[in-house]
Amino acid sequence: MSRHGKVRKASHAGSWYSDSGAELNAQLENWLSKASDNMKPARAIIAPHAGYFFCGACGAFAYRQVDPNTVKRVFILGPSHHVRMSNCALSGTETYKTPLYDLTIDQRVYKELYSTGAFDTMSLNTDEAEHSIEMHLPYIAKVMESRREHFTIVPILVGSLTPEKEAKYGQLLSPYLGDPENLFVISSDFCHWGKRFSYTYYEKSRGRIWQSIEALDKMGMDIIEKMDPPAFTNYLQTFHNTICGRHPIGVLLNAIDHFRRTSNGTAMQLKFLKYAQSSQCETTHDSSVSYASAAFVLQ
Repeated sequence: MSRHGKVRKASHAGSWYSDSGAELNAQLENWLSKASDNMKPARAIIAPHAGYFFCGACGAFAYRQVDPNTVKRVFILGPSHHVRMSNCALSGTETYKTPLYDLTIDQRVYKELYSTGAFDTMSLNTDEAEHSIEMHLPYIAKVMESRREHFTIVPILVGSLTPEKEAKYGQLLSPYLGDPENLFVISSDFCHWGKRFSYTYYEKSRGRIWQSIEALDKMGMDIIEKMDPPAFTNYLQTFHNTICGRHPIGVLLNAIDHFRRTSNGTAMQLKFLKYAQSSQCETTHDSSVSYASAAFVLQ
């Protein structure tokens, strides 16, 4: 369990989102005020991780479902964009900075996770270069501000996992998902479409290109809502949709599946609340990234 520095800086502040605490706070409040809270209190959410100019408004629909009064720990599962990994990794730091206030990593939970032998440690360079976790930190700080001294975070960087490893990590994290004091944040954008992403799937019967993209994404979202890990794996293998957080989503679905099989019929629901695209593709020269927000509740 090596240490690469105590503090992770807010390395994308000032480019992907505002580095002014006052401006950032006002933006987050504005977006949250426009979202309803009909899936509250969420035990887990799925939300995007692009620049806030593109996806900040969409992400609010997931974060609006968080009840800070019930949460003591926030697990953040983000995909690795820059480093090839076949496992999951934890941060080597103790504090994550945001323009709002600093967030403390839960070292007790980290010790429990390390004891399984299934987790590696990120280098500080990998940690600070990765945006998939960082883009959630300001939103977490905002929705948890009334409890700012009373919660911790558990950042987990998720590698390119096989379906078997998604099931393994899902089983490891399932007891934490079952604890009402924990919130899981699953970081994922949806379809990355265009030649620059090497993905140009187009089903012409769906209409325009952007309508085909939406239909493809919503097919995947419907499967995720069914909380069926093998069906989601099959969808990805069939259509190769470029959902960058597919492995964190796969871990969540397996955690839910394991919890459902051991929880004596607890009622649960996973529902998507918002869908958006960075732009509407009309020709093969265009490109776009899709965003979606969802919440998972136990009833």
